Amino acid sequence: MNRHDLSEIENALVQDAVGEFDDSELEGLPDPVQRFLRTAIAPGTPLSRTALLQMRGHIKVGRWLPFRAHEVLSPLRGFIWSARAAGIIAGSDYYAQGQGEMDWKVAGLFRVMKAEGPDVSRSGAERAASEAALLPTTLLPRFGVEWTATDDDHISARYAIDDKPVEVHYTLTPDGRIQSVVFDRWGDPDNTGTWGPHRFGGDFTSYTTFNGITIPDAGRLGWHYDTDRWNQGEFFRYRVTAMTPLADLTA
Repeated sequence: MNRHDLSEIENALVQDAVGEFDDSELEGLPDPVQRFLRTAIAPGTPLSRTALLQMRGHIKVGRWLPFRAHEVLSPLRGFIWSARAAGIIAGSDYYAQGQGEMDWKVAGLFRVMKAEGPDVSRSGAERAASEAALLPTTLLPRFGVEWTATDDDHISARYAIDDKPVEVHYTLTPDGRIQSVVFDRWGDPDNTGTWGPHRFGGDFTSYTTFNGITIPDAGRLGWHYDTDRWNQGEFFRYRVTAMTPLADLTA
């Protein structure tokens, strides 16, 4: 995929903001959910639905490799994550307009991964939805999100991207920040050739406020989270260095 195609996908993901945050958004929600959203979104913050994230970290591709990346994220619509690892492996993962794809090359010449189709699309859609923690303005009920709370520290969000439902479970810190995330994500983490739902998640280790929105700016994620196979399944360690909403307030 060339840069022109990537730009078209990025443009297709952008949605306008739709108002500003205030406490009326939280009426009727369980107390722990209200605590989380008040911590994550400052009063008067535009309710952005798309953001540009800059990040760096390490990704496990056989071994741990350093990467730098940027991502256009619209959690209820999709994402495109473009990265360069170890200076020579470059490519992108995306889900947009109902389709997902992974495309990676070494030195721009030799393709090391190309994947698409219904399984990749479903997995990509679920990834997009789970990354709403990086843009929590999209997690308000006005956007079709249904919230429940098991106790003061455990909350769950249910919503859909296109026709693909997702249920994401969060553990909170005492001050209302997301400490960890877990959900069942469609995939084939053991390369068996058979896709299905597998436990996916991770821990967050620090937080930063960008443009009135507080997000977990560092963490580690992967398959088999919170099982005896977590050391095997973890493959992504990241730090967000910048987050910028991509649309102006319109209403």
